[in-house]
Amino acid sequence: MQLNKERIAETFAKFVAVDSPSYRERQMADYLKAQYAGLDISLSEDGCAVQFDGNAGNLFGKVPGTIPGAPLLFSAHMDTVEPSCGKKAVFHPDGKITSAGDTVLGADDAGGLTAIYEAVRWLRETGTPHRSLELMFSPAEEHFSEGTRRFDFAQSDAKMGYVLDLSADMGAAALKAPGSVHFWLTVHGKAAHSGFNPEDGVHAIAIAADALTKLKFGHTDPITTVNIGTIHGGRMTNIIPERCELEGEIRSYEDERIQQELDKILSVFDEAAKKQGGSITSRHEWCYKALNTPEDAKIVSCYRKACEDVGLACKLTGTFGMSDCNHLPQNGIEGIVVSSAMWNCHSTAEYTTLDDLVKLTELVITLMCQPDE
Repeated sequence: MQLNKERIAETFAKFVAVDSPSYRERQMADYLKAQYAGLDISLSEDGCAVQFDGNAGNLFGKVPGTIPGAPLLFSAHMDTVEPSCGKKAVFHPDGKITSAGDTVLGADDAGGLTAIYEAVRWLRETGTPHRSLELMFSPAEEHFSEGTRRFDFAQSDAKMGYVLDLSADMGAAALKAPGSVHFWLTVHGKAAHSGFNPEDGVHAIAIAADALTKLKFGHTDPITTVNIGTIHGGRMTNIIPERCELEGEIRSYEDERIQQELDKILSVFDEAAKKQGGSITSRHEWCYKALNTPEDAKIVSCYRKACEDVGLACKLTGTFGMSDCNHLPQNGIEGIVVSSAMWNCHSTAEYTTLDDLVKLTELVITLMCQPDE
């Protein structure tokens, strides 16, 4: 297929130039709606933003096809990590594309947005037969996938979904990604003056410290990690601290292991608190369930074939990062995370290449045109 390389570069640069930090994707949502409207495709927007103080919801659209079969879902996220405002794509003579160095580039996930848009535009312009398509663009993916977690999948008829959001060699696809729980712990002690009557106090920070020494962090096994990332406690140096707050996360390829680690943490903190006359309260939130797409799944064979057709070496892998794809299996959709031409993500050294953006677009077109075998 003949793709317009210069136009893909221009599209990417325009997506990059739109400010779209997490929770503030309004400009990107409006820009996407306008771009797809130009292709006579309507993107509807849900109201999920009010649930996390954002200003844009999930965008969703359907594109009827002429090749029989269930619709295929293609997804990318609208938000970028900071520093992001004022991004600009800088094109280098060797084909590398970077930011100006003071922001992220935003290839995560402007690369995915570009490939999906340019693929649909090419299909429209050439009249090439394709499957029915569903397009989903999410807000706040970088913050525990807030948007997709609240997306109403009842409106989707897709059985397979490709999420363009992986930093890896072109042709790679992640079949596994961890589930995750975010948890908050509060240790309750008793305040007392540290000079006059310290023995009357219950030291909440000391309780937390005692519990922390009895826990393992980092990899607790090859597929599970535990971290407590923030601790806050105390009011003044002359007051025994009556409160200590901790926040952390657990990730694993197996949801059962996440629950086991969470139960262990709560038990250890509860025991430490009771031993010193304190108590704990806690809450937790499942941000993701684990993604475990079997290698013999239909979507994997389709992806292998598409890679072969465009001359890419297919590499099936796992990632310990999470994405919107984690939410697909719980909604009856086989999903994989596709390498989407982005490297050194979440840093000002982020980059992509024009050749890889073109190859990614070609791959997406090929997937969109596959028969339902």
